[in-house]
Amino acid sequence: MSRAPQLPSRRRAGTLLAAGAVLVAGCGAGVGSAPAPGAAAPITGDDLGDLPAALTGQDLSWGACGEAEETQGEDAGTPTPVEEGSPWECADLTVPLDWGDPEGETLDIALIRSRATGPEADRIGSLIFNFGGPGGSGVVTLPAFGPEYSTLHERYDLVSFDPRGVGASSGVVCLDDAELDEWFAAPLTPADPGDDGEVAAYTDRLASFADACEERQGDLLPHLTTTATARDLNLLRHVLGDERMHYFGISYGTELGAVTAHLYPERMGRVVLDAVVDPTMTDAESALGQARGFQLALGNFLADCAGEDDCPLGGDPAEGERILAELLEGLRGEPMPTADPQRPLTQSLAWSGLAQSLYSQDFWPFLTEGLGDALDEENPDGTILRILGDAMHGRSSDGSYSTLQSSFVAINCADSSVRYTVEDVRERLPEFREASPIFGEGMAWGMLTCTEWPVEGEAERPTVNAEGAAPILLIGTTGDPATPYEGTAAMKEALGEGVAVELTRQGEGHGAYTGGSRCVSRAVDRYLLDGELPEDGLVCAD
Repeated sequence: MSRAPQLPSRRRAGTLLAAGAVLVAGCGAGVGSAPAPGAAAPITGDDLGDLPAALTGQDLSWGACGEAEETQGEDAGTPTPVEEGSPWECADLTVPLDWGDPEGETLDIALIRSRATGPEADRIGSLIFNFGGPGGSGVVTLPAFGPEYSTLHERYDLVSFDPRGVGASSGVVCLDDAELDEWFAAPLTPADPGDDGEVAAYTDRLASFADACEERQGDLLPHLTTTATARDLNLLRHVLGDERMHYFGISYGTELGAVTAHLYPERMGRVVLDAVVDPTMTDAESALGQARGFQLALGNFLADCAGEDDCPLGGDPAEGERILAELLEGLRGEPMPTADPQRPLTQSLAWSGLAQSLYSQDFWPFLTEGLGDALDEENPDGTILRILGDAMHGRSSDGSYSTLQSSFVAINCADSSVRYTVEDVRERLPEFREASPIFGEGMAWGMLTCTEWPVEGEAERPTVNAEGAAPILLIGTTGDPATPYEGTAAMKEALGEGVAVELTRQGEGHGAYTGGSRCVSRAVDRYLLDGELPEDGLVCAD
C-alpha cells in the first residue's frame, strides 16, 4: 500500500481549495419560492448615505487570529506571519443581512489582514483579495499564499475575508460531516440516463440536499448573492479608510470584482482579475466550457505522463484515457479499498480527485502515484485518489468539512435565475460527452444543481459593464481547466470599451500570478505598485 500524499505545501493546498468553480454534480435542488433580493439597477456613489452610523462608522477591532474554524477548513491552523514584525490580524465587519433593509438584521464578515511592511509614506492602501469558489475562505487562503505576495506586501495592507455564507461569515451548513461523507461518495450521475426510475432516484437525492439547506439555512439563503457581497466590499473599503478599492480577484473572484466595478466604477482603484470567468455564458454554456477545459488539461496531463517511463497509463495518451475511463466505470459498481475501511474510493470521489489534480501541475505527480496505486492488479488502493477528492470537497484530515461546497451551491443558486430540467440534460448529453468523455456527463448532470433550489436566482447572467472605472488588468491562462482562456476576451468586451487590458499566460493551471511566470508577476507588480499597465495583448510564455 502506498503512502498517503503529503501536499507540496499549505500554499498549494490553498490554491486548490480556494480555486474556481468545478461543477460538482449532486449539489442542488429543493422546493420553495422565496425570492432573492431584488436585482436593483447599478448604484452610484458610495451607497452608504442611507446606512446607519453604526455600520458606516464602525471601528474594526483587529486582534490576534486564532485557530481556523471547522467551517473554514480546520487543517489550516493558525496563520503564520509572512514576515517578521507583520503578523496576521483578524476582525469582523458588520454588514446588513439584506441590503434592501439596511436598518434590519446584520451579519458579521470575518476579515484578515497584514499591515504593509514598507515605510508608511510608501503605503498605497489595502489590497483586498478574493480567491474564488464561490465558497473559498479568504481568511484561510490569504495566509497560505502569503509568500507569493511579499512584493505587494511592501506597499499594501494585504486583506481578505470570508464572504457572506462562507466559513466564519455565517457559512452555509446543510448536512453534518457524516452525511457529507455519504453525499460526496454517492453516484455522480444516474447509471442509465434513459431510465426514468434511476433518474428520479438521482433527482430525489438532490432534492433532499436542498430541503436540508432550506430547513437549516432558509433565512440566510436569499441574501447570498454576489451583488450583496459586492456591496459588503464597498462598505469594507470605506471602513478601512480607502478612497478607492484596490482588488485582486481570482476565478469566481473575477466575477465578484467585475460586479463590484459595475456597481461602483468611480470607487475602483487598481484591479487585477486572474483566471477570468466568462460573464456572458449561461450556466449550461459554462458547464460545457468547463468540460472542454478539464478535457484539455487532462489531455496535457496524459501526454506528460506518457513521456515518463513509469506512467501507470502507458505511453499512449489515447490508451491512457481509455484505461482511466474503465477505472472510473468500474468504480461505479465496485468501490476500491483505501487505508480507511469505512471510506472506500467510489466513482464520484475518484472523479473529484481527478478534477482536483488538474487545477495545478504541482498535483500531477500525486495523481500519477494515485493512479498507479489504483491500477495495481495485485493490491489496488484508492487512498491517494480519495484524499485528492476530499480536498476538492473541503474535508479536513479530522473528518470535518468546511463550507466550501455548500457555500458554492448556495451562492451560485442565489445568483443564477436559470433552472434546468431533466430533459434539458438529456438533450445536451451527447454534446457534453463529445466535449469530454471523462468529465462531460458529470458536468451535464450538474446543470440540475439549482433546479428546485428554495430561492429564486437574481439574474440569468451577471451584469459587469464598468465604463468609467479605472483600468482593470485581466489575466487568462491558455491551459486553465476551470475558467477556460476564452473567457478573458469575453470579460474584456463585457466590461466596456477602454476599461480592461488583457494579458495572456501560455501554460497550465488555474491562475497565473502564482504559477511561476516571471513575466506575469512583473506585469502585475508594476501595475499594482507603480500604476504602469502592460501593453494590451501581452503574451507571457515563461
